[in-house]
Amino acid sequence: MLPDATLEQAAALLEQLRARGETLATAESCTGGLIAAALTAVAGSSAVVLAGFVTYSNAAKTAMLGVPEATLAAVGAVSEEVARAMAEGALERSGADLAVSVTGVAGPGGGSAEKPVGLVHLGLARRGAPTRTVRRVFPGDRTAVRAATVAEALRLLAEG
Repeated sequence: MLPDATLEQAAALLEQLRARGETLATAESCTGGLIAAALTAVAGSSAVVLAGFVTYSNAAKTAMLGVPEATLAAVGAVSEEVARAMAEGALERSGADLAVSVTGVAGPGGGSAEKPVGLVHLGLARRGAPTRTVRRVFPGDRTAVRAATVAEALRLLAEG
């Protein structure tokens, strides 16, 4: 279950985008669909949310979002480059006005010195604008990292 504050954040974002006549898509790896779940928990979200891609494997990132295999091989899934490609792929494939992406190490395993548990790269693609990326390292266990990632993704979308 998502925290009430996250659902309130999602509702405010949806109202903001609805008022501007904009739509969105999500591309998620480490959150496994939680961003889309937070958004679609709000009644009337279908006026804004066009698509949600859960691309947990590298093969899915390539097949569903067009993330180049060479990029995945060169820098790994948890990277600024992959977050950027995921957001841009979701934007292109969904027809939305903006798209957010997340890829990270939620833990408890899978971390390294270069890519510790809690590391998340987020991407925000908007039609007609450069794609933005953000790097965050969130504290806590798997649940906390995923919850913080959802909140940060919603914040990025609100900033547009």
